[in-house]
Amino acid sequence: MPKAIKKGSDARERLLSTAYRLFSAQGVEQVGVDTIVARSGCAKASLYAHFPSKGDLALAFLERREALWTRGWLQAEVLRRAKTADGQLLAFFDVFDGWFQQRDFEGCSFVNVMLESSPRSPVRRAATRHLANIRDILRTLAEEAGLADAARFADAWHMLMKGSIVSAGEGNLQAARTAKRAAKLVLEGWPRR
Repeated sequence: MPKAIKKGSDARERLLSTAYRLFSAQGVEQVGVDTIVARSGCAKASLYAHFPSKGDLALAFLERREALWTRGWLQAEVLRRAKTADGQLLAFFDVFDGWFQQRDFEGCSFVNVMLESSPRSPVRRAATRHLANIRDILRTLAEEAGLADAARFADAWHMLMKGSIVSAGEGNLQAARTAKRAAKLVLEGWPRR
């Protein structure tokens, strides 16, 4: 699992790195700005100078989460593990299996933030966009695999992925393996172009 980027010791970076760790583990709504300020060693004035609101800090967290988690870890690991598009699609569940076994498994930050945020908030819209970016990765792989209706396939595959994450959050450490078995059936039965 990726750790927050440390680009020096400036206040903005310390605040964002601290928020990244806390928001990933506990969710945005559960963490107050006072905790972020105390753990970062920055003044509250620095927080608001760099992030006018907690919502702005949450948006920056989601951007960093996509860079580190989605692109830098999940997508990179999937591409490393398999060479074909079919194999890469299935590799998501192999990567998840290792993630689910970690003691500090925190679930999907994008789903967590989406569910804890009010329906019309910019933070919820951002979390939803980041989830759509994952579906775009899946759609591209589906197209490369020659699957018909790649967008619909990506939606179905993403449901299996998110469902396995929720199941792991409930304590089912075998969730990725079970989801992969179901995913194989979906992949084998999906029409090809």
